[in-house]
Amino acid sequence: MIKIHETSAANTDSASDRLQALGLALPELRENPYYVHHRTVGSSIYISGQLPYRDGDLLGQGVVGRDVELEAAQELARHAALNALAAAVQAVGDLDRVRIVQMLVFVASTPDFGEQSQVANAASELLIEVLGENGRHARTAIGVAGLPLNSPVEIQMVITAA
Repeated sequence: MIKIHETSAANTDSASDRLQALGLALPELRENPYYVHHRTVGSSIYISGQLPYRDGDLLGQGVVGRDVELEAAQELARHAALNALAAAVQAVGDLDRVRIVQMLVFVASTPDFGEQSQVANAASELLIEVLGENGRHARTAIGVAGLPLNSPVEIQMVITAA
């Protein structure tokens, strides 16, 4: 479980140091024959939607507000954001060069759930904790009827190289 509140990493020098201070590491992303994890157009880098995988396993399935509690969805959002950061590092070469421009958070949720922004906040908090000011971003949190593999959360980003 990622606990970003318990460890203050703000006093370390680099984003990689802050990530390590949180007890986290960027995962290896598996190649996919149907899409790439990132695509650069001009100065913008588009990060494909990332699911909450760890070591090749999807960490949760179901619909938030019915099968998945808010806290579990927040944890899944953190993992999806970590995977998106891994794709960002693939694109720019170094975590310290990643600047998040926009994040889209898709939450498979019941029609009456209404707390998609609370799920997204967990991912936003992780990005800011690791990247500092480069982690602040424009954001949209969207409730959807379903996501690939019955994942509760998917995160897509637009980044630039800082």
